[in-house]
Amino acid sequence: MARGYNKVILLGNLARDPELSYTPSGQAVAKFTIAVNRSYTNRDGALVDEVDFIPIVVWGKQAENCSQYLTKGRAVLVEGRLRVRSYETQDGQRRRAFEVVALRVQFLGGTPRMEEEDIPSLRDEEDFPPFDEEEDEIPF
Repeated sequence: MARGYNKVILLGNLARDPELSYTPSGQAVAKFTIAVNRSYTNRDGALVDEVDFIPIVVWGKQAENCSQYLTKGRAVLVEGRLRVRSYETQDGQRRRAFEVVALRVQFLGGTPRMEEEDIPSLRDEEDFPPFDEEEDEIPF
C-alpha cells in the first residue's frame, strides 16, 4: 500500500480570537477559525466572492503564542494537515468534523499593540513538535 500525503497550506484572516485551553495532562491547545476568500467568474460572467471558514487546531507552545498574539482579523499563513473526526450526536446521528491541525502558524502583518520584533519566531518546526497522535484529551 502506498503511503499517503496530507499537507494543507492556507492564507487567511482570523474570523475570531483564538480559544486557549489545556488538556488534563497540561498540553496547551488553541482553536480558531480563519476566513479564506476567493473570487471567480460564474457562467453568466459575474464576479462572485466566496469565503470558506476553516477550523484550525494548534498544540503546545505554538498554541500559547497564537493565543497571546493573534486576534480577530489578523492575517496568518497556516501549514498543517487535514484531520477528519467522526462522532455521534445525542440523537444518534453520525457526523464528521473537518479541521486543520497546524504544524506551523506564521503571523502576517502587524497590530497596533505589538512590534514585529516582539513576535516569537514560528519558523523553526523543531521548536513546536507536531500534535502527539496518541493524545485523546481534546478539551472541546
